Amino acid sequence: MSTAETSTPDSTGVGSLTFRPLDPLADAGLLHGWVTHPKAAYWMMQDARLEDVEREYMRIAAHEHHHAFIGLHNGEPAFLMESYDPRYVELVGLYEPEPGDVGMHFLVAPTDTPVHGFTRAVITAVMRELFADPAARRVVVEPDVSNTAVHRLNEAVGFEAVEKIVKPEKEALLSFCTREQFEKATGTTTGAAA
Repeated sequence: MSTAETSTPDSTGVGSLTFRPLDPLADAGLLHGWVTHPKAAYWMMQDARLEDVEREYMRIAAHEHHHAFIGLHNGEPAFLMESYDPRYVELVGLYEPEPGDVGMHFLVAPTDTPVHGFTRAVITAVMRELFADPAARRVVVEPDVSNTAVHRLNEAVGFEAVEKIVKPEKEALLSFCTREQFEKATGTTTGAAA
């Protein structure tokens, strides 16, 4: 993904969803409120201090194979997306990566005024953004095995659960979604060659 703000077409009816690179220092206060919220328990930063959030996202910003983005809803920060190369980050030695694999994490910000269908719109936009890169052939995720809400969301956009794996911090459900599976599940096109 580029360093400039990018957008995804609004076919969901929830409004405009765009992405910009995360600024570890400028965005740390915002992120701290998101990752320490009770609804973000699976992000595993419940007890993080502001400095911990700054440090974590400075580490990601400095990493050649891990990237973080703020997702904007109608121009306002509303979600977080991370992409990573699973050959070097998160899943090293835990599965056999294929050419074109890209890892993904996403987190929707807590809100007092939820929008029906918003989280599904976010994951759809995230997937479309990842597949905008013609080199991306398959998205890889490793959510906690007990996070049934995200498993349902993943299935809705075409992910197939493959196996349980043990990571240092959790037992995870390794799941894959090819470009073709995503397009079939969502009825959208990614605009990039398979």
